[in-house]
Amino acid sequence: MTNEIAIGHIDEILAENMRRKHLLHTPYNPATGRNAYGDRVAVEMPDAPIPLQFVPRQMLDENPFARCLAQAGCIDSFILAQLHKSPTFELKEGLWSKWLQIRICYDFEFWAAMFVKIKDKKSQHDIPFILNRPQRRLLAMLEGMRLAGKPIRLIMLKARQWGGSTLIQMYMAWIQLVHRKNWNSIICAHLKDAAAQIKGMYTKLLDNYPAWLLGDGAQPTFKPFEKSGNTSYIANTGSKITICSAESPEAVRGSDAAMAHLSEAAFWHNTPTHTPENLIRAVCGSIALLPYSVVVIESTANGTGGYFHREYMRACRGESDKTPIFVPWHEIEIYTTHLDDPAAFAATLNEYECLLWQQGATLEAIAWYRAKRREYHEHADMMAEYPSDDVEAFSYSGERVFNLQAVHNLRKHCMPPRFTGEMHARASIGRDALSGLEFVEQPGGLLHIWEPPEKGLRLRNRYIVAVDIGGRSQKADFSVIAVFDRHDMLDGGVPAIVAQWRGHTDHDLLAWKAVQIAAYYDNALLVVESNTLETECTEEMHSGYILDTIAQNYRNLYARRHDGGEIGAHTPQKWGFHMNRATKLLLVNHQINILRQNGYIERDAEACHEYDVFERKPNGSFGAKEGEHDDILITRCIGTYICCQEPLATVRYHRPAPLIGEASF
Repeated sequence: MTNEIAIGHIDEILAENMRRKHLLHTPYNPATGRNAYGDRVAVEMPDAPIPLQFVPRQMLDENPFARCLAQAGCIDSFILAQLHKSPTFELKEGLWSKWLQIRICYDFEFWAAMFVKIKDKKSQHDIPFILNRPQRRLLAMLEGMRLAGKPIRLIMLKARQWGGSTLIQMYMAWIQLVHRKNWNSIICAHLKDAAAQIKGMYTKLLDNYPAWLLGDGAQPTFKPFEKSGNTSYIANTGSKITICSAESPEAVRGSDAAMAHLSEAAFWHNTPTHTPENLIRAVCGSIALLPYSVVVIESTANGTGGYFHREYMRACRGESDKTPIFVPWHEIEIYTTHLDDPAAFAATLNEYECLLWQQGATLEAIAWYRAKRREYHEHADMMAEYPSDDVEAFSYSGERVFNLQAVHNLRKHCMPPRFTGEMHARASIGRDALSGLEFVEQPGGLLHIWEPPEKGLRLRNRYIVAVDIGGRSQKADFSVIAVFDRHDMLDGGVPAIVAQWRGHTDHDLLAWKAVQIAAYYDNALLVVESNTLETECTEEMHSGYILDTIAQNYRNLYARRHDGGEIGAHTPQKWGFHMNRATKLLLVNHQINILRQNGYIERDAEACHEYDVFERKPNGSFGAKEGEHDDILITRCIGTYICCQEPLATVRYHRPAPLIGEASF
């Protein structure tokens, strides 16, 4: 069996497979409440239309009528004991209706199954809205936030058709029809027609909704709001529903919405006048942080690097106000096939199928995947169509350079810096820039430190500092100074990012700042990407002057190798790493291999984002996608290359008192 050690003995696999299938086929009945969400209590009423119900415990705890009726044991007993009347059909109907009106306040699944109609995609008939397993998982997240009294904030990465958008819209309708009045909502999609289709589900709900549930007896319908073509309202509740598109977001400006359903956000265009970020601010800016307020951003994936991908990854890192959710294909019930001999099949699992097993797929689901895989020439196409995790869902179909899984592995070590601040000395440039040198913590500092330089026992040539020079203005490319620690390479390990400065400044100030950081890190080898200095510096401040001046004050400056054709025997040494088409190709190919082998440890999540948006252009060159940056990535390419090329001395020594001042950590 392939990877038998990784997934265990066949008998254990078969036992676990039976357990998984049992969970998948656990009986579910939203009308009775059996195996529905939340803490539930069994209530027996033999003379009720639903004799045995499992209702939310909170319903009985909070509502005296519901508690009293449940304790009575049947409707007739309640009428006799509490109303002191003889049971009649009208009385029983009235009490049952009141029970239903109470239960729908606490039990979304019951409300959806009993009173909501949706169109079945297969038969095209209207059917009750009974939640499937992925929808129930999503509901658990929504209800967890609602019951905790928190604003509901969620970002949903969709894959395949499991009804995520349907549940979101029906959940918002439940809040508007059952829980809140004058509670306005916005539906915004990449196209207005798409937003209208989502609203159409709400229209079908109202067309089939029992009028008596709203109390006033009037059939709920959408009515135009003040002749607006984009906004409708429900007279029974006073709630407005506005639709708009990412192309024309003007309809939502000045709205007083409490809920927003933002659909297919990965396909929102990024133009000079309309960016996804601006649209989100326009839509969500007026939504207060209140219980029952809702903001859900959902989309199928559209490659990496865009707003939706960045926001989803922020949520996964816990940096966003939104909770992320992704449903893999193997959680969707229809993607299974029968197995005559599960043991024989388990013995043939390949490496990728073992990963599917470890993710929780049943053998029957994996068998379906294997059969479906035959339809695709490339496995990457199958993974993009039926993703098993969010990494596969974001697979980039264009000329992506760095492997998505390799970048995902890099993210595992990313973390906030331990210290943030700046280097300080007696001067910003010149010899005094190395006098009294120390790191000073300060909020908003551009120098981020994950590991400060080790004191005491030292290793020669332990640190490498790579510099990519950007522009001076705030809208220009960033300049980046990255520090690599090569200590673990002595024992077969890999280098790690330990510090980084990123910002905008004049080139001479940047060069001296890099010197300060290199000096601070045990006089590290300083490698400056020299193209910008060589092509953009003025005659008064040319690259030779800057780097030659630095070399006079800092001895460990990298000088590139030269051949006889470029530099003669008496030609002055050329400082820095020169980036041209050939050397960039060399660095990129080297970095592809580094990531494939998990060849260095990344700490900055923004670096991973730059890997995601780095692509091969139609002319064969490399660079970031339009509107993105690659300055951090370039320092990684230079740094890892130099880490591998430059010899690492094995001589350890105890460093004497530093020649420059150091702040204590």
